[in-house]
Amino acid sequence: MLDSEDVRRIALSLPETVEKEAWSMPTFRVAGKMFVTVPDDETSFAVRCPRHERTELIAAEPEKFWVPPHEAGTPWVRVRIAALDDRDELRDILVDSWKQAAPARLLDTFSDPGSDEGAGTR
Repeated sequence: MLDSEDVRRIALSLPETVEKEAWSMPTFRVAGKMFVTVPDDETSFAVRCPRHERTELIAAEPEKFWVPPHEAGTPWVRVRIAALDDRDELRDILVDSWKQAAPARLLDTFSDPGSDEGAGTR
């Protein structure tokens, strides 16, 4: 079963990611931009997500994705850890959020060793 330590471990494995406490919770940043937060109950995490994609995610999988009212106007979505299929899905979500925050110089050289994309299997 996945937990908040899996979120931490995967987030910190991404290039130039640092953990910084903010609002009494762990946040993960690349080049100073936050891409993941883990609220204090540690049953979910929040990631960057364009609002139009967020609406589609929530409609397709409401048991997995949601937005609290105070974050409705932001480009973030919450993810229930227990609802995720596996570690690969968790990694995909975290990498996608990281890519939205990472500077171009990192994106140009990023190769995700945790995915099969580089092997041409997807």
